[in-house]
Amino acid sequence: MASREITVKEIYNNYRIDKYLAEVNKDFSRSYIQQLIGDNFVKVNGKTIKKSYKVKTGDHIFLTINKPKELKLEKKEMDLDIIYEDDQIIVINKPVGLIVHPVKGNKSNTLVNALLAHTDQLGSINGTIRPGIIHRLDKNTSGTIVVAKSQDSLNTLLKQFKAREIKKIYRTIIKGVLPYNSGTIDAPIGRNPKNRTKMAVVKNNSKKAITKFEVIKRFNKYTYLEVDLKTGRTHQIRVHFSDLGYPIIGDEKYGYKQDDLTIEHQLLHAYKIGFYHPESDKWLEFTADIPNEFLKILSEVQ
Repeated sequence: MASREITVKEIYNNYRIDKYLAEVNKDFSRSYIQQLIGDNFVKVNGKTIKKSYKVKTGDHIFLTINKPKELKLEKKEMDLDIIYEDDQIIVINKPVGLIVHPVKGNKSNTLVNALLAHTDQLGSINGTIRPGIIHRLDKNTSGTIVVAKSQDSLNTLLKQFKAREIKKIYRTIIKGVLPYNSGTIDAPIGRNPKNRTKMAVVKNNSKKAITKFEVIKRFNKYTYLEVDLKTGRTHQIRVHFSDLGYPIIGDEKYGYKQDDLTIEHQLLHAYKIGFYHPESDKWLEFTADIPNEFLKILSEVQ
């Protein structure tokens, strides 16, 4: 266990305590701070508080910080398609079918396991030693994903994601002929109240979600799109286009399976990612080649 003591300065008067502590402890996320508060590891003037507590000038805050736990995950050798790597970051072209994080029933055959076998120079986050995953892609979404190899790089990239500075460009094919050459979908996304395993465009208990798109080519029954993801909500692109009535082909969760096409999953590819390098602050962009299966389907819909 480690501890920290902080006295609140006047400029932070009336801040929510979770927001305040995340602000003055840049190496901890707000969610981790909330976890510490929930576990009664944060005391103000000697008393435990709720995360909604608003700090006052002169408050004395005492934090008890858990010692990082050693990661207990199996290393798994895989042929990773590495687009770029240096001592701070790795950019990978993730294939369809590969899960990013270990889940129940699959603890060893994920990108995390492959990264552990590839390098031991991965970042930690929220007080726990773990691979430096910044963002995730669905199991059956392919394409670019950036991984941090140091704590500082992880923190810097997370801030860029939070500030919506990261460029995330996708390619997809939707069912139907979209009548607009380009546009912006601004519709909040939250849990589907009728099916908690799915997301949906809903007004209550939702978060802002913005998706920009541009038509690359129209076909008889389909549209090939480039999508600029401005926010990163769960299943955002799939939900937004399904809500418009133009689901991504192969997406049985938010649309339906096209029997006339030889596809077993949603056709969604993270084509390009751009960000400021966490050490040099230079703007970088990386693209991942369109998978052969995607190209095959593209030829079928013409």
